[in-house]
Amino acid sequence: MLLGLLAAVLALAFLWLAAGVHLSGLPHSLMQGAVLLALGFVLWGLWRGRPVGLFGMAGGAALVLAVWWSFLPASNDRIWAPEYAKTLTASIDGDMVTLGNVRNFRWQTIEAAEEAWETRAFDASTVTSVDVFTSIWGNPNIAHIMVSFGFEDGRHIAFSAETRRRKGQVYSTLGGFVREFELTLLAADERDLIWLRTDLRGERVSIFPLTLSPEARRELFLAFARFAEELDRQPQWYNTLLDNCTTVPLRIVRTLSPGIPLDWRILASGRLPAYLHDLGVLRPDLGLAEVEAKAVLPVFGAWPSDEVAYSQAIRAAWAP
Repeated sequence: MLLGLLAAVLALAFLWLAAGVHLSGLPHSLMQGAVLLALGFVLWGLWRGRPVGLFGMAGGAALVLAVWWSFLPASNDRIWAPEYAKTLTASIDGDMVTLGNVRNFRWQTIEAAEEAWETRAFDASTVTSVDVFTSIWGNPNIAHIMVSFGFEDGRHIAFSAETRRRKGQVYSTLGGFVREFELTLLAADERDLIWLRTDLRGERVSIFPLTLSPEARRELFLAFARFAEELDRQPQWYNTLLDNCTTVPLRIVRTLSPGIPLDWRILASGRLPAYLHDLGVLRPDLGLAEVEAKAVLPVFGAWPSDEVAYSQAIRAAWAP
């Protein structure tokens, strides 16, 4: 019984490592072969009834492969899909933040856009609003999360943590567990991130204004900028469970307020508004049902030519 359990654990470990090696897209054919050979040793030893020594060999091989896999370096230098072609940069001088490679695509179809990458400067002391966007495309418990900051001059900048896919790659949940994708933090014009989802992808997008003090808004914006600096300097892997569009913003927030409680709704990201409401930072003057009803964005139609007017329009339901 114990040996059978050990065999199953080792077999799963090898299959996991084989998937990681294969999906990484890197030239590791020898490692793939070693994984499969070690798995074959386990199964052969179990079949021959002499598993102990072979289990030890296979376990040692699994440990070596696991260490190798855990140290695979993430990179910002690959042939990326066009929407991830450039790495967000941030230069911080007191309250002045200059963001480089801000994405401002004019989407024509789901896959084609007039591409533009820009440099934008912001004064963190003039942040007037922080909004959380959720975008649901299927399962209501799963949403893509974006955070947007508004400024006194009417401009907004939205941040989105995403899988940085290479050219030709397609997202997969399994790939997100086995280091198939790097993590990227996009900073983008709201028309780019939001209009794409409401009007072209047909996703259910909602906007939730957070109730934060001016100092909290300022510190949160600076924290996002610092994380952009960090990712530019030290690339990281995306992880479907631990380093995704919800946990990355939460980790940024927790650098400012370590006492914020963890909650299952962080993983069930479609339920994140309920978690924020319970924390008292999402319109505590209104009930959750009313907040969620007001938050849903409509389909807007033609591409909005004016950046500031579009940001005002998607917040019309929350206007005083």
